[in-house]
Amino acid sequence: MSSKDYLNYLKKMPKTGVIYVLEKAYDAGYSPLDSSWANLGQGAPDTETFNGKKRKKTIEINSHNSEYAPVAGRLDLRKKVADYYNTMFRKGKKSQYSYKNVCVAGGGRVALSRLVATLGHINMGHFIPDYTAYEELLSIFQNFAPIPITLKKENNYKMPISDLKDEIINKGLSAMLISNPCNPTGQVIQGEELKNWVTLARELRCLSIYDEFYSHYIYSDTGKKPLILSAAEYIDDINEDPIVIINGLSKNWRSPGWRVGWLLASEEIIERVSSTGSFLDGGAVHSLQEEAVKLINPKTLLKDTKEIQDVFKEKREYCLKRLKEMGFIIDSEPEATFYIWCDLSKLPKKLQDSQTFFLECLKEKVITVPGIFFDVNPGKRRLKKHSRYNNYTRISFGPNITTLKKGLKNIEKVIKKFQ
Repeated sequence: MSSKDYLNYLKKMPKTGVIYVLEKAYDAGYSPLDSSWANLGQGAPDTETFNGKKRKKTIEINSHNSEYAPVAGRLDLRKKVADYYNTMFRKGKKSQYSYKNVCVAGGGRVALSRLVATLGHINMGHFIPDYTAYEELLSIFQNFAPIPITLKKENNYKMPISDLKDEIINKGLSAMLISNPCNPTGQVIQGEELKNWVTLARELRCLSIYDEFYSHYIYSDTGKKPLILSAAEYIDDINEDPIVIINGLSKNWRSPGWRVGWLLASEEIIERVSSTGSFLDGGAVHSLQEEAVKLINPKTLLKDTKEIQDVFKEKREYCLKRLKEMGFIIDSEPEATFYIWCDLSKLPKKLQDSQTFFLECLKEKVITVPGIFFDVNPGKRRLKKHSRYNNYTRISFGPNITTLKKGLKNIEKVIKKFQ
């Protein structure tokens, strides 16, 4: 008998796209401290200073926050999150959020894990292409059935409201998981369209879970005032409408290493999700929650977000221009997020396979994410099974402009090598 027969007692767990590509990159010599590399794969925003404004570099740990934090989060942080949504999206509305509508968790994935762990035996729809962790995460919890719904490039990776209604009714969906803005396509549901989606969820009593981690990265031309979106704006009664919102500091507040996220929902949902957290993860780090209270400031938010959108829009335009010059096809230019969904089908033949493209880029010290990770069952796709996104790759313009220029220059080297 093998000395490792105990492994038969454990399930093999799939890896998300970012974990997979980073492991391969480390094997190839990558280090985040090595400036000769360009990480255009990981979904991390530029955390550097904009317009000379200093960012916090140290965090003090006091004796009181060495204790466990409440599993639902510190009360002052929960109040601050509720205040953020009331100030930004609920002005003049009768139904207002309170701390009882907020549950803090150790990042967005932890928040989503808590929620899906509470789901019963239902069908839950989710879109593809979409965030790489969704497919793996949903496969772990086997008490409900995840139902993939394909977004077509002919519709700019968006779904008309009539089609969404048909999907929910015909597939018997009790819940929907929606990335808005969408990773990897950069498309966004906003304004009247978003209002209609929230209304549909209310009418059909379909629990709609909105991942809004990129809701500050909107590139519509709004003049001096930045556009920030949330489904919270269109909810009638926050304790009755079947809407859950997930957000956090990683993207919108450019603090990915803090691992502070939250769920916003009815009081009854928050009570159940908080109970789940008591045995799943135990809660977010106490000291980081204390600092998050200071970071979430509605008074300075619009100015900070405008700076983010101006800087990232400039990077987006630079990357789109360079990628098109190299022969990439961009089906739909990103309206939001900091990703570009690139079609490889016009590149030299060998590079039209997203895994081959990824491995060749590694040789030139550039990290990308193969499109197969945004499909159903990406673990099997790596074994060369057919994927509708095999000729796509996701490139991030999250890093600073110096890193972007270096990465795109090296991608150009890869392409010229095979021409």
